[in-house]
Amino acid sequence: MEDCEIENLLVPRFLKYVRYDTESDRRVEETPSTSGQWELAKALRDELLSIGIEDVKITDHCYVIARLPSSLRFEKAETCIGFLAHLDTACDVSGKDVKPQYVQNYSGDRIELAGGLCLDPAKEPDLAAQAGKAIIHCDGTTLLGADNKAGIAEIMAAVEYLAANPQIEHGQVEIIFTPDEETGKGLPFFPLDEIKSASCYTVDGGPMGEIESECFNAWKADIEFNGKVIHVGAARGILANAALMASTFAVLLPRSESPEATDGYYGYYCPMEISGSLETAALEVYLRDFDSDGMKRRIAALDAFAKAVEAQFPGGKVIVKTQPQYYNMKSGIDKKPDVMGRLKKAMDNLGISWQLKPVRGGTDGSRLTELGIPTPNIFTGGRNFHSRLEWVSVSEMCAACKVIIELIRICP
Repeated sequence: MEDCEIENLLVPRFLKYVRYDTESDRRVEETPSTSGQWELAKALRDELLSIGIEDVKITDHCYVIARLPSSLRFEKAETCIGFLAHLDTACDVSGKDVKPQYVQNYSGDRIELAGGLCLDPAKEPDLAAQAGKAIIHCDGTTLLGADNKAGIAEIMAAVEYLAANPQIEHGQVEIIFTPDEETGKGLPFFPLDEIKSASCYTVDGGPMGEIESECFNAWKADIEFNGKVIHVGAARGILANAALMASTFAVLLPRSESPEATDGYYGYYCPMEISGSLETAALEVYLRDFDSDGMKRRIAALDAFAKAVEAQFPGGKVIVKTQPQYYNMKSGIDKKPDVMGRLKKAMDNLGISWQLKPVRGGTDGSRLTELGIPTPNIFTGGRNFHSRLEWVSVSEMCAACKVIIELIRICP
């Protein structure tokens, strides 16, 4: 596999995919939550058909499922390996009218972006290391969409490469593209009964070499505040201001356990949205912890904060409603050590140093693992996800594509 050949399969695809506006919307209950995801799903279906993959379908809820048939020697093999990436981009920053900037020979200098932003190699060692290599970044007005269109491009490039090189023998390969991963819905309509893979790999990670077999336990809290309203001119001793109750609750969330104050295996509370008036208000909080007991502590803390706010606002009422979003996939993957073993072997075969890291977030792999299909995560080469400073290394994208091909080759 020559880098230039892989790059030619990868880059045009990625530049095309990021121009699809697939930003998901966590406020919409339907799956998919936005129409742009349908557009990309249909384009991927047509592309798979054009490279000779006949077994392709899109479900009623926008899950794309395709299969690359096994080589003749492995036609009777019962095993099937899957690769998965998600169609949507995050709603944290706009994903509309993305203008990718393809820099084929990065100078190593600062890159000025719109709005006074810049990519500064002095602050990003990984960016400095790309000097003389190709990178793709956004222009500063939107995110880039490497999360997860880099993963889609890497899977699609690997599939086309294998279809064009039948001398590389392999077993059956399943390709899965999913909607609304960024909303944390946990694959509510995932067509498990149609999936043949005994194991799967999400291609949804960061820097080259990073592989992941564990993630956060994730819960969401919707907190309602009911105030006691009277004319503000006669409010003394009577008014319970719901908007102020919500603000007070948010301030009680410990700053030392926020996303911006934690890393590694430390969990957090993150207020996502606050709204309201004198009479009613609402606060949405994300809870993240690698440990299930730690999550119980966080949920209990929210109940304690609710009581503290009610005590400060006589007549006011706070209602805390919590629900799980996804669970740590570590225990499920640990039960099938050969799944990680194959991934490490594929990277060793390619001379790529691997490092195990926890996912400070979630992937569709967490839900798939819960459903009985162990699904660790592979790097994509992207950095600064969900931001206007997002960029991706082309050489690392090529490396991820090679890992996919090698995994397929060693897993009949």
